[in-house]
Amino acid sequence: MSFVWSAVDALQEFLDNHGDPRVKGYFLMDTPWPTFALIATYILGVKFIGPKLMENRKPFELKRILIFYNIVEIGISVVALYEAYAIGWFTHYSWRCQPIDYSDTPVIRRLVRGVWMYYLTKYVELFDTIFFVMRKKNDQVSKLHVYHHSIMPFNTWVTAKFLPGGHAIFGGVLNSFVHVIMYTYYLLAALGPGMRKYLWWKKYLTVLQMGQFVVIFLHALQPLFIDCNFPRPYAYFTIFQAGIFLILFKNFYDSAYDDGKQKIAVTAPEADDSESSSKMAEPHQKNSTSRKRKTAKSEASR
Repeated sequence: MSFVWSAVDALQEFLDNHGDPRVKGYFLMDTPWPTFALIATYILGVKFIGPKLMENRKPFELKRILIFYNIVEIGISVVALYEAYAIGWFTHYSWRCQPIDYSDTPVIRRLVRGVWMYYLTKYVELFDTIFFVMRKKNDQVSKLHVYHHSIMPFNTWVTAKFLPGGHAIFGGVLNSFVHVIMYTYYLLAALGPGMRKYLWWKKYLTVLQMGQFVVIFLHALQPLFIDCNFPRPYAYFTIFQAGIFLILFKNFYDSAYDDGKQKIAVTAPEADDSESSSKMAEPHQKNSTSRKRKTAKSEASR
C-alpha cells in the first residue's frame, strides 16, 4: 500500500513541477483524479446504470431539449473558433510549427483560459450519450461512441495542464470547425421527419470526421522532422490518438455504408423517429390483422 501512495505522491510532484503554472487553481486542473472519476462515472452510467434504470420505463420525449442542446453546441464551437482567431490562428500563427508561448500577457492568459474552457466543454458533450440512454437508443451507445467521449476529457486535460497553446491546440481548432457542421446536422435531424430530405449528406459527415483525423495526424508529424521547439512525446501522443480514431471511424464507415447506401444508423443525438416508424409499421399491422381474420374464417368454416 505504501508503494501506491509513493506513486501518487510522485505523480503529484511531477504535475507540480511540469504542469503549466498558469492553470494552477483552475477548476479540475490540479490533479487528474477528478477527470478519471468523471470518466468512470460516465462509462458506468451510460453502459450499465442508465440502461438498467430505463429498462422498464418509456423513452423520454426530448425533441425541444435536443434542439436547444444542439444550438448550444453550435454556439460553443463558434465561440471557440472566434477565440482561435482572436489569439492568432487565422492570422499570424504558423500551421507548420507554432511553439507554445509561456509568457503571461493578457492575450496569452486569454488563450490559456480558452484551452481550459475547451476541456470543460468535453463534459457538456457527454450529454450526447445521456440523451441516447434516456431515449432508449442503446444500440447507438457503441464502443466507438463511448471511447470517443471517454478519452476526449483526458486528452484535453493533458493539453490544458501541460501545453495550453501553440502547436498542441491545432486539433481543438479543427475539431471546433467540424463540430459546427456536425451539430448543425444534428439540429436539423432533431427538428423532425420533415427535415429528413435535407439530411442526404449524413455519410459525408463521417468522411469529414475521418478527414479531420488525417489532418491532425499529418500536422502532429511535423515537429518530428523540423526544429519546432515542441515536445516530441506529445507529438507521438497526438499521432497515436489520431491514428486510433481514424481506424475506428473507418471501421464504422465500412460497417455503416455499402456502395454508398446506409446499412446501420449513424450515431447522432437526433430527435425520436417514432412517428415515422409507427407510420411504416401501420401497413404491416393492417396486413397482419387481415391475415389473422382470414385464418379465423377458414378455421370457422372447418
